[in-house]
Amino acid sequence: MLLNSLENCLNTELEQNLHVIFVPSSGCRTDWDEIRCWSRAEVGQVVNVSCAEVFQLFSHNQGYVFRNCTKEGWTDLYPPYEEACDFGQDVEPESETTYFSTFRQFYTAGYATSLVSLISAILVFAAFRKFHCTRNYIHINLFASFILRASAVFIKDSVLFADETLDHCLMSTSKCKSAVAFFQFSILANYFWLLVEGVYLQILLALTFVSQGKYFWWYILTGWGMPSFILTVWVVIKNFFDDRGCWDDNENAFIWWIIKGPITVNFIIFINVIRILVQKLRSPAVRGSESGHFMRLAKSTLFLIPLFGMHYILFAFLPEDTGETARLYIELGLGSFQGFVVALLYCFLNGEVQSELRRRLHKWHTQNHLSTAKHRITLTQITVLEKPELCPGSVACV
Repeated sequence: MLLNSLENCLNTELEQNLHVIFVPSSGCRTDWDEIRCWSRAEVGQVVNVSCAEVFQLFSHNQGYVFRNCTKEGWTDLYPPYEEACDFGQDVEPESETTYFSTFRQFYTAGYATSLVSLISAILVFAAFRKFHCTRNYIHINLFASFILRASAVFIKDSVLFADETLDHCLMSTSKCKSAVAFFQFSILANYFWLLVEGVYLQILLALTFVSQGKYFWWYILTGWGMPSFILTVWVVIKNFFDDRGCWDDNENAFIWWIIKGPITVNFIIFINVIRILVQKLRSPAVRGSESGHFMRLAKSTLFLIPLFGMHYILFAFLPEDTGETARLYIELGLGSFQGFVVALLYCFLNGEVQSELRRRLHKWHTQNHLSTAKHRITLTQITVLEKPELCPGSVACV
């Protein structure tokens, strides 16, 4: 709202300046005081405006601020906004700043934890040749989408909060727009790779004897191509029809549904895929050993439903100003640990991975023990060979 008021005020001021060139006029021109817009007034006129909406978030007092139009121009504000709107009395800026600073530290720690665990999981899958298969390649791409998401949050914060003296709500630079666009891309990639996980399981069960490698590039196209296409459409429409601020406001619901719509449809399809998958796994046509293998994968994927989408689907159909605090806690607070949970489910809690890590650790420990023992034997032999012979009478031979 503040940004809209600023734009309207500047447009009005520009029109009046152009008009004055052709038709000189007296009085005070439209003026922006960093909070509200003061409309043009005649000399001697007293103008009042209500408290800015930004202050109403902290005060229920509907006060007024006045200015006189004189021959010299506008007078100073009286009383100041802080007094008229009780802003200085009701708000505790330091405690408010401390609260958001603490919350920011919390989700920063969450995303850092996710980054470390996701990178470690990718290294595990890449280091052991045994894990080089289509299933784990899909997992790696899902991990990569979470790495992008964590990186996007760090980049967005570094751009928006680089200068604490600036109001990031009024920023409208190409850097902050790019950071927000990158963040939206990472979220889209998350949900499309989640869909790929479900589709892969269904294809794996339906086409048991068909090579899965032939479908891998279709998975890549879905997981990375579709988010790229959707984001491109969103960026173009944002740039031409709603180029305000840092592109992080939700006032234009239609434009935001360009992103929310595909994610919602995507998630509904994913739930349906899992439903069909579970039905097939319960079928007697699937052998017991195969059923257990697929069921473990299905359970891991099924667990991602509450982890990923329930809150997103819930908030997608609610007004943007509903549950803002809850939305903030879930999307940034709890959401920051999503990557960590995904790495646990698909890598570190996987029985095959744990078994292989234990085997390699045992092998390394055994080799290290044998190497140490061999080194000790060699040192003992050298010591015996270098020991001087003793002549009768305990006198060393020369």
